[in-house]
Amino acid sequence: MIPVIGDIIVDEFIWGDVTRISPEAPVPVVSVNQVDRRLGGSANVIRNLHTLLTPTAMIGVIGDDEPGQWVKTQLNGMGVDARGVLIKSNSRPTAIKTRIIARHQQLVRYDREWVQKLGEESHQWLWQQVQTLSSHANAFILSDYGKGVLSAEMLRQLITSLRGKLIAIDPKPEHTEAYKGANVITPNLHEAADMAGMKAINDDHNVEQIAKTLHDRLQLTYTLITRSERGMTLYDGLQCHHIPTAARDVFDVTGAGDTVIAVFTACLCRGDTPLQAAQTANRAAGVVVGKVGTATASWQEIEAH
Repeated sequence: MIPVIGDIIVDEFIWGDVTRISPEAPVPVVSVNQVDRRLGGSANVIRNLHTLLTPTAMIGVIGDDEPGQWVKTQLNGMGVDARGVLIKSNSRPTAIKTRIIARHQQLVRYDREWVQKLGEESHQWLWQQVQTLSSHANAFILSDYGKGVLSAEMLRQLITSLRGKLIAIDPKPEHTEAYKGANVITPNLHEAADMAGMKAINDDHNVEQIAKTLHDRLQLTYTLITRSERGMTLYDGLQCHHIPTAARDVFDVTGAGDTVIAVFTACLCRGDTPLQAAQTANRAAGVVVGKVGTATASWQEIEAH
């Protein structure tokens, strides 16, 4: 089992067509055809693990509202252990990111969210759920979207107390020092450069320096940096491996990082080498960016890519 801890988000997509410009302002008028919801944020990591047929559990927070109930229904429908999902009052509503898309082009995104750090009582409740799941877990994924569930204090507590388990983190630069001692982090190039205090220059030499800096500074086992059209770079403590992109068509990069950390962690848990795991995660990312909206990749799709 691979439990996921982090910020639960509802990804909402409004699909339509644009045929005219508004007479009220120089903006396109979208004629809506369909409204779609998908699990996002750390819950999208859950979706990816579910698609990979990997048992998982969700630990996070939702609001006592209709979107929160929708999240619980989706998790239960997938057979995910959702006992670790804390329902808060309406003072902390479920986070929603709404994207308006016309002809496969995202026109605008608007977010409704609460980003303040959780209170101590809520963090302690979540920590108890982690302890309950720990004996059944092969690894833990910490999906940090910076919405308040994973505070610096909780990150340090998790990494220290779960030592011996594989800990994989999708990071945010503001919590850089709190990731010290994790097994692997999977930032994109701009996040990695920010965390290392360097410029995000997308050439192999610069990325190698960023990866080595983070590896040494945070005492990591592996550093996996996603590089958009340049693929990925894996540093395993001995050498850097540059993996060319596997994307054939890029329609939407939404949630691709969730796919990468889910596949990389699942591959390590099944016994793949770090390089094999990174290569498989790279192919998986190539699959999901060829789909529109928050997407997942099955083993069959990955192998065929």
